[in-house]
Amino acid sequence: MPINVLFAATPERWATYEPALRRAFGGAGLNVYLAQEIPADDVDYIVYAPNSELQDFTPYTRTKAVLNLWAGVEAIVGNTTLTQPLARMVDPGMTRSMTEWVTGHVLRHHLGMDRHILDQSGDWTPVVPPLAEERRVCVLGLGELGTSVARTLQSLRFSVSGWSRSPKDVAGINTFHGDAGLDDALRQAEILVLLLPDTPATHNTLDARRLALMPRGAFVINPGRGPLIDDDALLAALDSGQIAHATLDVFRVEPLPADHPYWAHPRVTVTPHIAAETRAKTASEVIAENIRRGEAGEPFLYLVDRSLGY
Repeated sequence: MPINVLFAATPERWATYEPALRRAFGGAGLNVYLAQEIPADDVDYIVYAPNSELQDFTPYTRTKAVLNLWAGVEAIVGNTTLTQPLARMVDPGMTRSMTEWVTGHVLRHHLGMDRHILDQSGDWTPVVPPLAEERRVCVLGLGELGTSVARTLQSLRFSVSGWSRSPKDVAGINTFHGDAGLDDALRQAEILVLLLPDTPATHNTLDARRLALMPRGAFVINPGRGPLIDDDALLAALDSGQIAHATLDVFRVEPLPADHPYWAHPRVTVTPHIAAETRAKTASEVIAENIRRGEAGEPFLYLVDRSLGY
């Protein structure tokens, strides 16, 4: 008997994911029936995107796991009908794209590239940037994405620190944890990268008090989640010069409304949520491995701790 897998995502995703999933299932030696419509009581696994039409999981009594296509689970983790195991997506392709995007913007701010790219007025004032080892970069969030970013920046010889809610040990990275550790980490963050999940505990992590702890003239890079930042506090810090520039890829409301102050602020760069995207090929391989594990009675990868929200 084949394993019945329901693909529950927006319809336009089917054309991209169907061939990638079939290749991955075949490579894992899985006999799978994959479809967009299967009777609920026949479904063994659900490949899921939180913006799909499926919001009531009650009929899926046979389903062994819901396998999220997104790294973030904040849009689904509170669904009380979801009683099946929920796995978040940890996609190697997404990790690489996030690492490349963050590294590019860290280097941009470290080297002061905007000065030369945007100013073609004829001003010949040499300003030599420090070496990477003289620049302190802090990554908030040391999950798969944050750890990859921290290690890559450390390989470029930046002085890298990282913060996580619980203790983490990452070779070559000065790590902090807990509320007091967050304050200590921010005090040395000349360039700050936010890669925390979106949970009630992380909302407004970067508020007025914490922005004031950072070295004057620091840079903020947020490819994580919009609610991590108190927008009004960040705008005030930019206006005062406490923060030199903010590069923001994620926002509380997306697309970012046309009248939002970020668009017109001279010290803000807006990018349209492009830092990282789930890649069909590598994500499908992760899903196939999790289904293989489920059928073999092995633990699923990347299970969500619903008490923490990620």
